[in-house]
Amino acid sequence: MTDLAKRTWPEAQALFGPDTVALLPIGSTEPHGPHLPLDTDVTIARAQAERASALLREADVTTMLLPSLPYGLTEFTTGFAGAVSLRPGTLWAILEDIITSLEDQGVRRIVFCNAHLEPDHVAVIRGVILDHAERTERTAQAIFPDNTRRRWAQTLNAEFQGGDCHAGSYETGIVMSADPDHVRESERAALAPVKIDLIQKMQAGAKNFVECGSEHAYCGDPAAATSDEGHGQIERLAEMVVTSCQEAWPDLFA
Repeated sequence: MTDLAKRTWPEAQALFGPDTVALLPIGSTEPHGPHLPLDTDVTIARAQAERASALLREADVTTMLLPSLPYGLTEFTTGFAGAVSLRPGTLWAILEDIITSLEDQGVRRIVFCNAHLEPDHVAVIRGVILDHAERTERTAQAIFPDNTRRRWAQTLNAEFQGGDCHAGSYETGIVMSADPDHVRESERAALAPVKIDLIQKMQAGAKNFVECGSEHAYCGDPAAATSDEGHGQIERLAEMVVTSCQEAWPDLFA
């Protein structure tokens, strides 16, 4: 069992060491259409981290799955009920404090598994990683396999690569695979595809989904989602983590 939250403190002691890879799922609490729950991003991040943990263990790497962070910067869902947003400085402080706390207990390898794609949210995570790396007093290394970067984005489905993927087939398929009991199937099956050119609208200055023309807090094609495709996307997300760990810490795989 590598799930830190389910261990007692004596059981947890064995996990806190320099060769353990600590995986932090980062999500959000925000609207994802009329068919997916507010914790969709948490589910996706957790699925990525759990599968990556399993793959790393197959390579004889010790892992520690941290409790998921269920909040982020969620200003883009303004106008729909259910969003709980942090300020940028708050998110930065939380992530930095988690790194420091793990570092103080002997952990030296930390991976952020993020599933919330709002640009300002991703920018904070990138900033924390860069800032931490520049602090010479730090003994831990934190890495971020950022699936919004071209290298990783091109391994995911076409909808993700096109940008119109908020609660569309990409995210819906993953939730159908990882948490099927919480997908509202009758609503999902009736949803028409929505194309809003999300990336272009963001670049043009749109501040939320309403301004982009998403009337029901989704874009993409949720009705086309399948559990099998969602399972495949989880595999790709997990492989990003494993490859990033191999590149950052080759000594673990020797």
